[in-house]
Amino acid sequence: MGSLTTAAMVSRAVLSRGITAHHLSKNVTFYVNELESTVSGCQNKASKDHKPLMLMLPWLGARPQAMAKYCEIYFRTGFDVLVVESEVHDFLWPRWGLDHGKRLLELLQTERFMSRPLVVHAFSIGGYTFAQLLIHVSQDIQKYQDLTQRIKGQVYDSLVVGSVETMAIGLGKTLFPRLETLVTKASMLYFGMFKRQTVDYFNKSLDTFLETPITVPALFFFCENDPMSDPRAMEEIIDRWRKSGIDTTAKKWKESTHAGHLKRHQQEYLTTIDMYLHTLGFTQLKAKM
Repeated sequence: MGSLTTAAMVSRAVLSRGITAHHLSKNVTFYVNELESTVSGCQNKASKDHKPLMLMLPWLGARPQAMAKYCEIYFRTGFDVLVVESEVHDFLWPRWGLDHGKRLLELLQTERFMSRPLVVHAFSIGGYTFAQLLIHVSQDIQKYQDLTQRIKGQVYDSLVVGSVETMAIGLGKTLFPRLETLVTKASMLYFGMFKRQTVDYFNKSLDTFLETPITVPALFFFCENDPMSDPRAMEEIIDRWRKSGIDTTAKKWKESTHAGHLKRHQQEYLTTIDMYLHTLGFTQLKAKM
């Protein structure tokens, strides 16, 4: 089981509930929500082509049981879910991260997905992956206009933002918790030695994220005690977006867990996300049954 991706293991948890999994590549799994078709009569090709798609970008080392719970939120709202995982090398050597973002961009423009309304839900380093995609989009707005117009919402949970030390701490806690201090120090040394190839790219990603070409309503989840997500940096991003005219909702807790808000504050999390999806025009299938 150790060789399976998180997405592959998630499929085992959800397949019995009317969900079929299609493994498109090593780190990409597409979950088709057959339940939605049964309930709403969404049987013809035209309606399936316009069925909403959730692009889920997990945190590093996301456990399958945890990811299944997030997928479930969107399954019950009628979405298919596309899970695209990132690997640590995409972060440590950002040029590879840019390639990863480009492949994701190309995937979203294939025939299977090209007509679908999209909502993005990015956790932790998954936000970095989406920022890499945005770099490509911002370099040719016209070329990717159809894609950006299909994005209807964006949800960010525990974004890794702040100083370089914040990112190094994040790697230590995520990769080798038992060797956290050693990995953090090694990461700082690495970022210092390869500043042009790493830190400069991180800054470019942040700048692109701040000036995002995606101006649809956004929802942020974060907390004050997250060592990997500086709450002041988060509030600066939110303030910047609001001033630029983006309808931005923020849910902040005094104490919570990095990429674990759903577990720590389940009812508040679910209520917030349900209200957000409702404002986008998506309602739960249960209301239709």
